[in-house]
Amino acid sequence: MCETTDFQTSTAPADVVRRQYIASANGDLEALRATLADDVEWTEMAGFPLAGTYRTPTGVTSHVMEKLGADWEGWAAHDDTYVVDGERVVVLARYTATNKATGKDIDVRVAHAFVVRGGRIVRFEQFVDTALVRDAMTA
Repeated sequence: MCETTDFQTSTAPADVVRRQYIASANGDLEALRATLADDVEWTEMAGFPLAGTYRTPTGVTSHVMEKLGADWEGWAAHDDTYVVDGERVVVLARYTATNKATGKDIDVRVAHAFVVRGGRIVRFEQFVDTALVRDAMTA
């Protein structure tokens, strides 16, 4: 007999990370916060407009996701490749959006490194070509 797991409750690291991307794409900040550990460390890369490390699920969504939504139209992270090694998940993805101030588009490749423990994301680190993002923000 083959046992199946429910994707919505799976604690498998790749499933937890995938739920985070789905919640983000749907603008469902509550569902996104549910994927994050209470003591999460979420690091946006130096040079990125929101550079820094944010803690707590609410800290992450208010300082990152809500600000991206305020400054960019249609901000999306399109995840396409997952590399899983135990609790570590690296995702290759693409950001697409239009900067509200300049009207310029971005379409830039990114890598996201996650650590998942106990069914929650405890650490995130972003790798992106920050110059392409900043160029879209410059008139």
